[in-house]
Amino acid sequence: MDTFLKQFVNGLSLGSIYALIALGYTMVYGIVKLINFAHGDVMMVGAYTGYFILRAAGATPFGLCLAFFGAMVVCSVLSLVIERCAYRPLRNAPRLNSLITAIAVELILQNAMRIIPFVGPNPRQFPTMDTKFFNLGIVQISNIQIIVIVASAILMVVLNYVINYTKTGKAMRAVSYDMGAASLMGVNVNRTIAITFVIGSVLAGAGGVLYATAYPQVDPLMGYIPGLKAFVAAVLGGIGSVPGAMVGGVILGIVETMTKAYISSQYADAISYSILIIILLVKPAGLLGKKNVVKV
Repeated sequence: MDTFLKQFVNGLSLGSIYALIALGYTMVYGIVKLINFAHGDVMMVGAYTGYFILRAAGATPFGLCLAFFGAMVVCSVLSLVIERCAYRPLRNAPRLNSLITAIAVELILQNAMRIIPFVGPNPRQFPTMDTKFFNLGIVQISNIQIIVIVASAILMVVLNYVINYTKTGKAMRAVSYDMGAASLMGVNVNRTIAITFVIGSVLAGAGGVLYATAYPQVDPLMGYIPGLKAFVAAVLGGIGSVPGAMVGGVILGIVETMTKAYISSQYADAISYSILIIILLVKPAGLLGKKNVVKV
């Protein structure tokens, strides 16, 4: 029982990170129907930003707060550049063109980081605080896991408030429901879409710092697998559904961790991707997604 609870906490920690990254996928898709495959690499840029800040400020609680803030700022600026230069010109283009552009942006970010002199292609050890364990009676949890779970939960609560109780959130929901009608009602569509990209990238930046804190190593390709897993989580929960991305991320993290603990680590990725195939075959809209009925 103790081992099961320990693995459950590990899965909850990993799933919280997947959920943060998946939120960026699902928010962008919900508004512009675009799968932003560069999202995982935005997470990677956030992790590197946190790495350099922690190297300068030290791996302390204050340094970690600075790393969070710096990663969020850098990723938000990067998302504005990507949205304005790469995605906005192709907003009305065929989806295949947008998909190819998203993959191109992903490759550009990966290779640009590899050739930047102060980054380079080699992995680097991410500065982390000393690990301390706390006994909660039925399970032992580390300070790193507490930081990951609590920080993820706070960001999700803030996002839920922004979407449901602010003017910006109402504009985002309006554009998602009907972009043309929202524009006619006075909503600035370009600004709303840009804000959506920024919010998703802020969460990705925070997720990058949390991921590197939990698994202390950074390299230019580190965003590929977590980004892909987050996409699976978004589809599992229902692409376009914010609660679905949260639920899907947590489920995927727990399933992956339990697979490694009780079956084999070699099957963890295969089972994760099998979930994507199964959900597309059985319930294409995802666990919390809604079916779209198109009238002809």
